[in-house]
Amino acid sequence: MQLTAHSLVNKSLNLVSPPSTYARLNELIHDPHSAIDAISEVINADPALTTRLLKIVNSPFYGFPSQINTISRAIAVIGTHELTQLVLATSVVKAFNGIPDDLIKVRTFWQHSIACAICAKLLAQAAGYQHSEQYLIAGLLHNIGSLVLYQSVPELAAEAIKSARFGHEVLHLAEQRIIGFDHTEAGEALIQAWRLPASLACVARHHHTPLAAGYATEVCIVHVADVMISAVPFGHSGDQHVPPLDPVAWQRLNLPAEIIPPLLRKVATQLEHMTASLL
Repeated sequence: MQLTAHSLVNKSLNLVSPPSTYARLNELIHDPHSAIDAISEVINADPALTTRLLKIVNSPFYGFPSQINTISRAIAVIGTHELTQLVLATSVVKAFNGIPDDLIKVRTFWQHSIACAICAKLLAQAAGYQHSEQYLIAGLLHNIGSLVLYQSVPELAAEAIKSARFGHEVLHLAEQRIIGFDHTEAGEALIQAWRLPASLACVARHHHTPLAAGYATEVCIVHVADVMISAVPFGHSGDQHVPPLDPVAWQRLNLPAEIIPPLLRKVATQLEHMTASLL
């Protein structure tokens, strides 16, 4: 049987658990009869998760003037939706184990993804979009399909990385040629299998090809963030080339180029704290 992104993800689900706490919280958020206490109770049932969330909320990423010591207080300050997105972020980071170190350093992968997440949120804020936390999660998960490849077909993934590095080819094209599909298709399939929002699947699938997504806002923002973060660079996801920028995606944000240097300085400031909290 031919290997496809969906068949690989179905196999990978035996190794990678879907973020069950996030799913439960999502149910509660959309239940008009649920209370903050019920949401707090679900999170507090996982002490490690609670600790990670409070570290993030108390980090310079948010910059609150006073210490936040409880989940219920965190909900009151940043809201249930944003806290639930942070639960998703921490759950996904902890979901993958066993990636061979000689293939990619997982910390390097997550450094790139977290930097892209921060950059996407800052770009969304600068462009005046509401609910900027959704762009944070979209940026964090845009390359999640790479981890599926690295964990499930490490030999083929290594061949694609080597081919891209020495053949002056962007990684997703090398993956398509060697594996038959790329990390964007694997990421879309995993996010769909986990029943996460369709917008996250769209970003995973089209962050290199925003035209194919009709230049959807989330895709444009993460596409631009990915190019910016790759150019610095803050870590990498296996591809050490800077992906080409779609000029239309940048134009859709309607931002002046002058914001890029100060925005990247903000990313650098927040990245260390967010990485320490999530990893």
